[in-house]
Amino acid sequence: MLICRTFTLGLFIALITAGLAAPAQTSKTTAMTSTAIEWDSLTAKTNANGSSRQFFQGPTTTLDELECHASTLNPGATNHVILERPHDEVIIVKEGTIEAYVGDKWVSVGPGSVIFNAANTPQSMRNVGTIPATYHVIVIETVATSKSPAAVK
Repeated sequence: MLICRTFTLGLFIALITAGLAAPAQTSKTTAMTSTAIEWDSLTAKTNANGSSRQFFQGPTTTLDELECHASTLNPGATNHVILERPHDEVIIVKEGTIEAYVGDKWVSVGPGSVIFNAANTPQSMRNVGTIPATYHVIVIETVATSKSPAAVK
């Protein structure tokens, strides 16, 4: 009799757990698949500092979110005040001259340069050249960074 009760209780707990887990799994967004995106196929959205183009944003099989966009800063414009983000970013300068706040100082970089902004470190960029400066931003979010209450997009 005790074995029957233990088995019934165990089965009941297993069914409840499966029932609670199923909705969480079905609500998760499908992982992105491989793709190639042409620059000219994207519509530039203008903003106060220049413009931006969104390439992709979503989960992958190994990351909570992988995002890539390109931003163009007008001469003299700054992307944002110096701030800290909870995720890592890789920035690749396409054209123009950028000053990036890296660590605790401003560093000047040009076309082909790469900037790595580690999570939770101060960052900002400004266009110090005479032409628009364009750069690609790759945002990497894991479970630890995407669930952070301080997450800033």
